[in-house]
Amino acid sequence: MNFVLPKDKKLILFDGVCNLCNSSVQYVIKHDKKNLFMFTALQSEVGQEIIKVHNINTNKIDSILLYTPEKGINYKSTAALKIASHLGFPNNLMGVFFIIPTFIRNWVYDYIAKNRYKWYGKKEACMIPTPELKSKFLE
Repeated sequence: MNFVLPKDKKLILFDGVCNLCNSSVQYVIKHDKKNLFMFTALQSEVGQEIIKVHNINTNKIDSILLYTPEKGINYKSTAALKIASHLGFPNNLMGVFFIIPTFIRNWVYDYIAKNRYKWYGKKEACMIPTPELKSKFLE
């Protein structure tokens, strides 16, 4: 791949025009005390490269992905719960939802993802990080 993710980082791919997704990214940035996560929009060059290399069907998965070079891609509710598990207390308590079967978790996730534009709105273009946050984003 044509980008370098530092060895100790995890990459969150998100829908750059989705208000809910952008709010979620801001939440993760605020609570990422270990500075573990980096971000890129699905619409970015890096996002498109990962989608292509991993043969991801964006008609089925179009909101949040968690990528690590060693472990590959996590999707939907699994990605969201793994992200939360790294955000410290009380966010890490969300890991308890791993006991729920994946098909049920993903049904809830898909319902929210399907309605996210209707409920939270959509931007015309991807979020542009502030200069202070620019180092957390791959473009």
